[in-house]
Amino acid sequence: MKMTLDNILEEIKKANSIVLLTHEHPDGDAIGSSLAMLLALKEMGKQADLIIPEHPKTFSFLPNTNEILKEGRMESYDLAIALDCATIQRLNGFGKYFENAKVKIQIDHHSKNTMFGDWNFVNPVSPACAQIVVTMLEYFGIEITKEIGTCLLTGIITDTGGFRYSSVTADTFEFAACLLEKGINVSDIYRRVLEVKTKTSFELHKLAMNRIEFLEEGKIAFTYILQEDKKKIGTETGDSEGIVEIGREVEGVEVSIYMSETEEQDGFKFSLRSNDYVNVSDVCMMFGGGGHTKAAGCRILGDFEQVKDKMLHKVKEFLK
Repeated sequence: MKMTLDNILEEIKKANSIVLLTHEHPDGDAIGSSLAMLLALKEMGKQADLIIPEHPKTFSFLPNTNEILKEGRMESYDLAIALDCATIQRLNGFGKYFENAKVKIQIDHHSKNTMFGDWNFVNPVSPACAQIVVTMLEYFGIEITKEIGTCLLTGIITDTGGFRYSSVTADTFEFAACLLEKGINVSDIYRRVLEVKTKTSFELHKLAMNRIEFLEEGKIAFTYILQEDKKKIGTETGDSEGIVEIGREVEGVEVSIYMSETEEQDGFKFSLRSNDYVNVSDVCMMFGGGGHTKAAGCRILGDFEQVKDKMLHKVKEFLK
């Protein structure tokens, strides 16, 4: 069921216990939106549990990351709010907290959202979930403090590739301008989120770059990382973030594909990016995944060559 912002506010006011959840392998939008909501709830006099089992070290500079939990403190909450998550299956393996809650709300911007909440506030044209949260907090009359703004801007910068993607709106820049007036260092957040890499992340990116193949007259860029590579380098959560962008930035490439072996070594996870016309969300949906028009992902079980061929065959069908 779709809901209005008044419905959301009413449910928050009624709830005595609240849990916040987001998708597995969280990026800056997932973490930033969730932390902003946690801080906003405090401003409203509410306490909430934010559950994120693992998150990249890159985002440890965000305020209140020390309050992130790996497990819930109770089995059932009055209210569960899922942010930046298109399906209940992606809730970090903690869908039980969502399902057990008396009231379930989800806030999201993915076009292929399955509307899995009791109440669903979904805006598929928003460039980031964080931008939806901006609108919500302004409607609620909650001041966007420097701390909340830092979290929200991190989400927006992450999901817009630093304001580069076509999904960016005039409101996106207006919000960034307002944060500048509040004294938030936009350039510092940009650098931390998109430019700074750990040494292990650098080594992983270098390896992936050396492996890039260009296929279909340069329209497809493909690279991969195996579990043995990660063990050899000693990677941590989030080190592979941004690898898929390497191929996307090459002239003539329409689709960039990054293939990463699963921890179980029973298959591979894919991240896809496109530049102009290929809807990579539609590609990934063929394999049970999804995402955005120009940024999506999925998982395919099987051995290296088998899985690679399946993905390349499907992507080629979408090329002009």
